[in-house]
Amino acid sequence: MATTAITIEVDEEAARIFENASPDEQRKLAALVSLQLLEAVRSTSSLREVMDAIGQQAQQRGLTEERLQAILAEGDTSGTGERVP
Repeated sequence: MATTAITIEVDEEAARIFENASPDEQRKLAALVSLQLLEAVRSTSSLREVMDAIGQQAQQRGLTEERLQAILAEGDTSGTGERVP
């Protein structure tokens, strides 16, 4: 399988885990992300269904509404509630 490097923004903890992983673990994590992206775009489910499934998985893994709001607020420097690039 041919691969291409891309850059995506992830949660700080996810980035730290990836950066501290061994090269073998990094390859496994990259393959997992690739499969998730492919599944999301090839799915016959609607975008809303995919987003709901991702949300449910995040909640099962311990993401709370408060933590989500804190993550979103980290990217909001305008004070408007909108993310500023």
